[in-house]
Amino acid sequence: MEETLTEQAPDVLVAGIDAGGTTFKCALADTSGHLVETSRVPVSTPEATIGGCLGFFRTALAERGARLAGLGIASFGPVDVDPASPDYGTLLATPKPGWSGTQLRARFSAALGVPVVLDTDVNGALTAELEIGAARGLRSAAYVTVGTGIGVSIFGPGGFLSKPVHPELGHIRVERHPGDRDFGGVCSFHGGCLEGLASAAALTRRYGDPALLAREHPAWDIEAFYLAQLCLTLTLAARPDRILLGGGVMLAGGLMAKVRTAFAVLMNGYLGFIDGDIETLIQRPALGDDAGMIGAVTLARHAIASGKWHC
Repeated sequence: MEETLTEQAPDVLVAGIDAGGTTFKCALADTSGHLVETSRVPVSTPEATIGGCLGFFRTALAERGARLAGLGIASFGPVDVDPASPDYGTLLATPKPGWSGTQLRARFSAALGVPVVLDTDVNGALTAELEIGAARGLRSAAYVTVGTGIGVSIFGPGGFLSKPVHPELGHIRVERHPGDRDFGGVCSFHGGCLEGLASAAALTRRYGDPALLAREHPAWDIEAFYLAQLCLTLTLAARPDRILLGGGVMLAGGLMAKVRTAFAVLMNGYLGFIDGDIETLIQRPALGDDAGMIGAVTLARHAIASGKWHC
């Protein structure tokens, strides 16, 4: 009896990149969003960083005999996130040397031969937290990432704030802490804006590696004062059900408690906020360091489901 061999169709996977200022976190997932393989590529030049990501995807897909359906990118900014723009997916004037004008979406789409959807890194992270994380089931939420820079995303009943552009609340002016009057800030555009004073780069410029600072170091009181001002602004302007504080800086022991305490002092009982309310309002992301990566995959999955890739 002659046996008939049937060629098995390749697995279909989706890809995501959490394109942060320090690391590009790459992921392959099945169509349900389950991550099957990940990799981290340190950020250097656009050519080397993008090349490292492409190498990971090509090798992983070949080893699995899989086909890629599409890619989602959650990128640092400022970046053009307007699908109707001819520059959609292109980084704008950014403090990151050598990256201004980089056509992230177009370069990955051409190299991988698949459609690519792109949003900000914080919108991507909040997308994941809304679907399966600490903002699930909420009417509104904000996500703040405190790392190389400071990014903010706000989601409400009408969707993400500012679409088809994105907020730049990391560059608001803040009141100076009494113990931080002389530091000029690190933002190449604004000097002592929030990002210029409270980002990881700002902490490093003042004190060295933030990871080596003792829990009792006065730097954390200063940091908490600035981040509490952002939380106050978010609360008074958008009244979100939850504010998620993520990013590498927020891993510092005791910092979350200090931010809540500083927020309570600044709010001063207004709107009836008590300690329990503040703990409910200001929280850590449930997905931790993977929020942006899962969010990028989620962006691709949503585009597949809707058929809206805006190529």
